[in-house]
Amino acid sequence: MNQEDPIIALATPNGVGAISVLRLSGKGCIQITDKLFIGKILADQPSHTAHYGFIKDGERTLDEVLVTIFQNPNSYTKEDSVEISCHGSPYIVREVLGLFLRNGVRMAEPGEFTKRAFLNGRFDLAQAEAVADLIASETKLGHDLALKQLRGGVSNEIKELRDRLIHFASLIELELDFSEEDVEFADRTMLLNLIEEINKYLMELIRSFEYGNAIKKGVPVAIVGKPNAGKSTLLNALLKEEKAIVSNIPGTTRDYIEDELVIEGIPFRFIDTAGIRESEDEIEVIGVRKAKEKIEEASVVLYLFDAQETSMQEVQDQLSEIPPEKLIPVANKVDLISGEGPWSTLDNLITISAKENQNVEQICSELVSRVEKGNVEGNNTVISNTRHYNMLINTREALDAVVEGINLQITGDFLAIDIRRALDALGEITGEISTDDLLDNIFSKFCIGK
Repeated sequence: MNQEDPIIALATPNGVGAISVLRLSGKGCIQITDKLFIGKILADQPSHTAHYGFIKDGERTLDEVLVTIFQNPNSYTKEDSVEISCHGSPYIVREVLGLFLRNGVRMAEPGEFTKRAFLNGRFDLAQAEAVADLIASETKLGHDLALKQLRGGVSNEIKELRDRLIHFASLIELELDFSEEDVEFADRTMLLNLIEEINKYLMELIRSFEYGNAIKKGVPVAIVGKPNAGKSTLLNALLKEEKAIVSNIPGTTRDYIEDELVIEGIPFRFIDTAGIRESEDEIEVIGVRKAKEKIEEASVVLYLFDAQETSMQEVQDQLSEIPPEKLIPVANKVDLISGEGPWSTLDNLITISAKENQNVEQICSELVSRVEKGNVEGNNTVISNTRHYNMLINTREALDAVVEGINLQITGDFLAIDIRRALDALGEITGEISTDDLLDNIFSKFCIGK
């Protein structure tokens, strides 16, 4: 595919609207638009100016439009670009698109505008991926995280680490040119100290992924417990709607029910599971199995029990099956009892009445605190991209191999291989090291027109 071909795509959503915007980019796109636009001669106009006129197909007027031109390199793609604002009729959009396609322009591939911006050096690959995250963001924190990465939050950190490693890589490879003279240009102690410093920072980035990924995709929270503990009532109270069927009959929920709630800018995915108990009902057995699977997948588990009916031994037996780092124990129906029960000594216990909506907000507060909201609001860099996370893991493994090699006093040529492996992994994050397959995979996930 010729990366200089003039391309076109609809930049606004499909459907009827007040206006639709068509984007063009590439060599000759301004001149092609000039042939079809009745108004000022666009090629003679300064960049970043808008012009009123008509798009005509021969003698037939297709629409009254506003055309904005961007001359290279001062455009999103760093190429000549045009934006045509027409009336938001699907018929008009189809007719204008067809007209340009018949006049030497081709349809843009998904993400091709952003891909060209990356290839033309407008930003690096991590920043390009942040564009897609920014478009997909549905919460303030998701927006803030994507915007920080678009402005180079991740890229700047990675480039600094890579530059420091390149210095030592060049010294070690210089040694290879003087291998017969047995000299060392790279101080091994200084290299070990640098790797220790880099690894410490890499671990901070790696640990931040759980939080960053949660901001993008939502924190999975499983609501589990015995039948009739009030799990569906709690889900309804959290969502403030009748999402789940509530009944006094134990075992009403046979499958899991899932919905999302944004709390203080953080998306949480609540999963109401089937009551966990021994059963001979085949459908209920499947529901219980799925509930246990959701416990494995969840980042947080709300273990709900009936404060009136459940013994301390039953509570302890159930809690022993839930990883303690995920657990928030919740005593429900406390409005039906007087005084404290034996379970009041449980760590991090929250007491509620889901039916009366009593103390449910404390669950929300505890969930927010578990996610460590301050990471994005502060100056810390947060990793939210799975590809970046995997490359950081690869970098860490390569640097561990360098440390092991130094301790075993292996020769510089083998050390150089592992350092180069670390450099390549870091370079893949920002796109300094890339392949066509990698780029195609990344940009194919973008919407057409971006």
